[in-house]
Parts: sequence; structure tokens; C-alpha cells
Amino acid sequence: MKRIILVICILAVPGTNLFAQSTKVLPTKSQLEWADSEIGVLIHYDINVFAPEAFDYSRKETLPSLSVFNPATLNTDQWIESAKKAGAKYAVLVVKHGTGFCLWKTKAHDYHVGNTPFRGGRADILADFIKSCKKYGLQPGIYYNTNYNTMYGAGYRIISDEERLQYNKIVYLQLKELWSHYGDLFEIWFDGGVMVDKKTGIADKVSDLLRKYQSKAILFQGPLSERNLVRWSGNEDGVAPYPNWSRADAGTSSDGKVEIPDLHGSPDGAYWIPAEADFPNRKNNSWQGGWLWRAGEEDQVFSSDELMSRYYTSVGRNANMLIGMVVDTNGRFSEPDVNAFEEFGKKLRLREKSKIGTTSGKGTIFTIKFNKIQGINQIQIEENIRKGELVREYKVEALVDGKWQHVCEGTSIGHKRIQLFDQVKASSVRLVVTVSSEMPIIKRFSCYLY
Repeated sequence: MKRIILVICILAVPGTNLFAQSTKVLPTKSQLEWADSEIGVLIHYDINVFAPEAFDYSRKETLPSLSVFNPATLNTDQWIESAKKAGAKYAVLVVKHGTGFCLWKTKAHDYHVGNTPFRGGRADILADFIKSCKKYGLQPGIYYNTNYNTMYGAGYRIISDEERLQYNKIVYLQLKELWSHYGDLFEIWFDGGVMVDKKTGIADKVSDLLRKYQSKAILFQGPLSERNLVRWSGNEDGVAPYPNWSRADAGTSSDGKVEIPDLHGSPDGAYWIPAEADFPNRKNNSWQGGWLWRAGEEDQVFSSDELMSRYYTSVGRNANMLIGMVVDTNGRFSEPDVNAFEEFGKKLRLREKSKIGTTSGKGTIFTIKFNKIQGINQIQIEENIRKGELVREYKVEALVDGKWQHVCEGTSIGHKRIQLFDQVKASSVRLVVTVSSEMPIIKRFSCYLY
């Protein structure tokens, strides 16, 4: 039932502070598209799934034999269809994690899917993944860890400068293969960043490859010299800090380890580098922190309600939500995980249907009036970030029995800010911007009863 009357007010509020000072730092076209996507998945599949008890990242001799990798019913369509049902708009495949095993037939070494029994050595799981993304309308991305590799001892023990430089050659060759052979990528994940040390680092060469082959890709923890950057939210729980500004003064540290001095970002930061809040779809006390599959852990799958809670603490705090997907030894996203994803997607759609009013415009007051008393328990605010993050402080009030009653307040908005509160019954609700860097542009201000 529709009970919506929209009123847009653009008058200044008495007592509103003067505009705060700010220098224009704006998102790129790729960053705008990424923000609009809101939800992605990070698909983990590595050979140690087939030997969970015996493998030790610090010991090369424990690397599983290629003969164990033979998933009977692997189907990338099944992965991506599940992701789409959860509301994902993009998917990132972990093509080389910590072991060094590769899901494509690399020419850099022999430890790859082409030398396993799977499909008689003819398989290219990355190519299948790209096709599935196109089939279901998701944007494809790739995770490749440049710092850690059990095969070469990188990251898990101290290696000499000579060993590091030799390893860098492997990294360079594989990144060139990945970025030049599989088409345009939506997002590239550098877990732990890229080493920038002038003597043994590889950041400069990585930048050259990016500019040549993947200049439009979003770069998670990519070299700070590049555009289209996004940063880590600071945990693997799907919880972005608040406030959470899209601008920041830092990305990742020079030694390749994540180090963000200010997890909140800064409204006056030098870079547009918004946050991505990642978390596995199984609980952190599961094997490998919930990122990789192990039998008997179906009770560790996050429920749809738990996924919904993380939607509010990620997308609802101006960050993208990146959900891990574990793939089992048969090559499938398991049934309990599939069901949770599908139920989560349904909850997102039900929430959207629960919207009871919306407005937009340029100004400092945005009011939604109802034609009868209406219960509300959520608000959602979206800035037009094409013009930057202009709002610095705001409050939301509801008109209850003829008096404006405080509902909630905040600072950063950015792409999207969602706030939940105890239900109030009101005839109107309004957003009041009290501090901004210039006249605010609100893409949407909406209220819900969900």
C-alpha cells in the first residue's frame, strides 16, 4: 500500500553552521560504478582444501600433490548463480592464494590446475568463472596475493634479496597472464598490498602492468600511485568503522602488510579511497578463519539474519560488502551456504519493499510527509558522491504529536548511510544537515518500516 507524499525543502536551517572548508577530491567513474554495486563475493578455492590436516603454509614439503585436485562436480555457474541470488553485483575469484597453486594454466611453473586429473588437465577454472559472470550479469574480478607463496617460501619465512627478486619475476609473469588474457576486470585484490621497497619491491612494475592492461579496474590495496583505489575496513567481520569517509590519506604500508593509520578515513583526505568490508560466509572460528571449506562445519555458516546484520554494518556505513564463498572438494558451494545466500537476498528485497517514503534534492532540510500516522524504524541517506562527500554532520527528526522528536544523528554519509532505531509513529520525518563543506546534494533520503 502506497502512503507517500514527498516534500523537498531547501531552505537553510536556523543555527546551521557555516560551510566547512574542503578541497575537491572526487571519485573516478570506476569508483562510482563500484559504489553502486554495493555487494560482491570473494570466492576461495585452493588445493589445501583437499588436505586440510596435513598442510602447513610455512613448509613447502607439505604442499598437497597435484593428483588430489579432482573436484567431481565443479560448476562455476552454481557459484555465480548463488552470488546473484544474494544480491551480489560483482565476484572476485581467488586464483592464487597462499599455497601457490593456480586455478589457470600458468606458464610460470607446473603447480596449476592444468597438471591435475581434473578434466584431464584441460581445465581453466578462471576462464569458466569469467564466462559464468557474463552469463549471470556479474562483474568479474581476480584476487592474486603478490606477497605470500608456500612454493617459493615468500611471506612465510625470511628469504634473501636474490630469492625475492626471483620470486618477483614469477609474480610479474603471472600478473601479465591474468591481466592480459581474460578481458577487463572489475576489481583486482592485492591482499596485503604490494611491496614498494625500491630494492626488492615490485610496485612500480605492477603499476606499469595495470596502466597497460587494467586501467579501469578497482584496486583493493593497490599501489597508492594508482587511481580507482579502495581500502580495507580493518577487520574480517563485515563491520566498517563509523564514521567512515570515502576520502583518506593512506592505503597500505610499504612492507606489504595492511596498515591504515586512520580506519575512519578523513573528510579532507588526499585520496578518494573508500572502504570495502570483507568477511567469510562461515564463522571466524571455522578452518582457515572461515575462508576455506572443511567438512563438518555446516553449523558455522552465517544465517541470513547474520548476513543482514553485516549489510547494515558495511553498506549501511558507506562501505561495500564483500562476502566470502567457500567451495567444497566436489567444487560446489554447499547447500547450507546456498540456502543462506538465497534467504539473505530475499530479505534485501523485502526490505526494499518496506520503503514508505523518499525524497531528494539540494539543500539542508529534506522532509517526507505521510497522509496518515506512520510507523518507521529505519532511515537511509545517500549523497550524490559525484560531487564528493559534502555532509559533515546531520540529524533526523520525526514529527510526533505535533512536535519534532530526535530520532538519530551522524557525520559521514557518502554513498549510503542506514540507521536503525526503535519504531516511532510520526506524521513526518526530516533530515537536517547541520554542517557541510558546501550546499549538500542528497541523492535519496528514505524511511522504512522493516
